Amino acid sequence: MFHLRRIARVSVWFTMVAGMHRLPAAEPPHFVAARHRMVAEKVVAEGITNQRVIEVLRNTPRHEFVPKHLRDQAYEDMALPIGEGQTISPPFVVAFMTQALDPAPTDRVLEIGTGSGYQAAILGGLVREVYTIEIVPSLGRSARRTLERLRYKNVFPRIGDGFAGWPEHAPFDKIIVTCSPENVPRPLVEQLKEGGRMVVPVGERYQQTLYLYRKEEGRLKEEALLPTLFVPMTGTAEDKREVLPDASRPMIANGSFESFLLESRKATGWHYQRQLSLVEDSRAPAGKYVATFSNQRAGLPSQALQGMAVDGREVEALGIRIWVRCRGARPGITRHDVPSFTIAFYDRRRAPLGMSSIGPWLGTFDWEQVVQRVEVPLKAREAIIHVGLLGATGELSIDGLWMEAYPRRGRR
Repeated sequence: MFHLRRIARVSVWFTMVAGMHRLPAAEPPHFVAARHRMVAEKVVAEGITNQRVIEVLRNTPRHEFVPKHLRDQAYEDMALPIGEGQTISPPFVVAFMTQALDPAPTDRVLEIGTGSGYQAAILGGLVREVYTIEIVPSLGRSARRTLERLRYKNVFPRIGDGFAGWPEHAPFDKIIVTCSPENVPRPLVEQLKEGGRMVVPVGERYQQTLYLYRKEEGRLKEEALLPTLFVPMTGTAEDKREVLPDASRPMIANGSFESFLLESRKATGWHYQRQLSLVEDSRAPAGKYVATFSNQRAGLPSQALQGMAVDGREVEALGIRIWVRCRGARPGITRHDVPSFTIAFYDRRRAPLGMSSIGPWLGTFDWEQVVQRVEVPLKAREAIIHVGLLGATGELSIDGLWMEAYPRRGRR
């Protein structure tokens, strides 16, 4: 249940898989066209290669899993709110996690965090059986109704504590976790078959890494896949986190881009990285590496994002400092497609409160430090940073990104 607001913009019949089928259902042609475009531009173009995964995304009606008033946005590659402070994950994230799971037609899969039911539906088109658990009763009931209406007869939802697993149906060939524990819950390790796979985002509330685990001789062997951001969970596990963010002192993680995953060379702390390279630069303003965004086609995403807690009752403004260098940077298709730093604020229900931007940065120039103050809305409880070309073309390098919180006068 990945949280994301501004990302890129962007058959009629359900497939029969593993002996399970759903009744064919006609749908408006514009949804079909939008879904096929989404798969081509935001799934295949971003590196998803598993043909079974690609096909099931092409045939699964994501608009059926989002609130009716948001259906026109269903096929954009973004998270959308589904109630109770939770979201439906962006299609690329669903595709990436599903591909990493490597689902086979004979698999029995356990999903933790049903949410909207979309991930369960994707798996339902790929494997024999899906057992999915949701801790929030209203979401669990809604997902069950949707899955039943769409005739996913091989998907079995229930309401309960997902981190306890589903022992009466264990062991499972694969386990997928779409919420973010600090550590992998022990019951899930025990309920995974020997040789099985588990995909799970692990880490702090706003700083997570998506891991692939393989069970070998009763123990998990891990592989870090990429930095990611899932919304805070609901329930005891979230309440008992040992490491909590300080919303009165928001800070930028890895603003010098010196930390990265060795396998993928993805910068830690930053998610949804697109057309971003970490480049050694002898003139780097902060450390050894700089983040360089490159794009040659207007409108394509070239960006990095980071989430954080920020309490507008405690914080009046944020002081931002960032080193910037441009080479041939030109605007993209719309007035919003410009190289910049943007921070979007959200209230306690994750409803948007507005954005503030620093930039745009265009043309060609050497390293310059930009310093700016950004006001924080009183109702703000979270924020997401977007930095990069953001649909523009050329090259943008950034380094030494730093944030300071200014306390609100007369705190409430």
